[in-house]
Amino acid sequence: MTHVWQGWRRLLAQRERATTLAVFRMLVSAIVITSLLSAAFAGVVEVTWVDASHGGMLVLGSGNWLVALLGGPTPRVVWALFGVALAGAASSLMGFGGRAVLLLTLQAFIGLRSLNSSASGGYDSMITIALWLLFLSECNASLSLAAWRQHGRLFSERLVPAWPRYVLILQLIVIYTATGLQKVSLSWTPMGGYTALYYVLHDPTWLRFDAETRWVPVPLLRLGTAISWHWEQLTMLLLPVFYFRATRGRPGKLRALFNRWDLRLPWAAVGVALHLGILTLIDVGPFSFISLAYYVNLFAPDEVERAARACGRGWQRLWGLRLVRAA
Repeated sequence: MTHVWQGWRRLLAQRERATTLAVFRMLVSAIVITSLLSAAFAGVVEVTWVDASHGGMLVLGSGNWLVALLGGPTPRVVWALFGVALAGAASSLMGFGGRAVLLLTLQAFIGLRSLNSSASGGYDSMITIALWLLFLSECNASLSLAAWRQHGRLFSERLVPAWPRYVLILQLIVIYTATGLQKVSLSWTPMGGYTALYYVLHDPTWLRFDAETRWVPVPLLRLGTAISWHWEQLTMLLLPVFYFRATRGRPGKLRALFNRWDLRLPWAAVGVALHLGILTLIDVGPFSFISLAYYVNLFAPDEVERAARACGRGWQRLWGLRLVRAA
């Protein structure tokens, strides 16, 4: 028992640069901004979140504790929460205001989400969890105005607790594994011919465009169903992947096998492909965007920084070639 407790303490004591959490903060903030602005531009803010007694669509009650404290789901309260969430997300995107801004954004977003469950989805829970863990982390230590003021540059070498990123990885594993295990209808299984995506793409409720799935071959839909279902269930293998990566110095054939290939990359590649398919064919709100944002946490700060430098060099070469051709 003492050994387990000491291992737990060592895990919580690990520190790393804030690059990964900072990138995740920026992605989540951008998703919140996009989600709120899409509701505003569609003209459904008051229809969705204002009580019927004040011109809304539904009888919503008093909302959560914050909405009730402010006076209930009236237009003034709803737009105030909307403004706080939008301004807070914009400030968080730039890394301004620290944890206080993240907390205000979180509470305003939760207040709006609590008003109408029919206008919410699992992606809102993912956004809420992300904001909570970002609030508890030190994600503003890098890629932020705070880092610029303190160090004179956006990137910071300051070390911050790594456990919020670990919890986000665990949350991602739980989400996908639970989703895969909950898909028990016959159409998701071999016995049902892997026909779930066929039925989904022939339901006008979810289609992004009318009659767009006629060109999608049925065998391809079956293959997509099989891959997505089994891939979600196999997500639990990321737990030993990360454990064996963290203990790669220890002996063991299974550990050596897991460390021979970086299984995070094929797993993430399948996830990206599936979510790109969802974005292309199905309208499920910001679900794919927030899901893909979580993927950033699979990679340590030095890996994210190397990828950023590689992308920067690629853009330099691309622009250099363009300038040469233009000359």
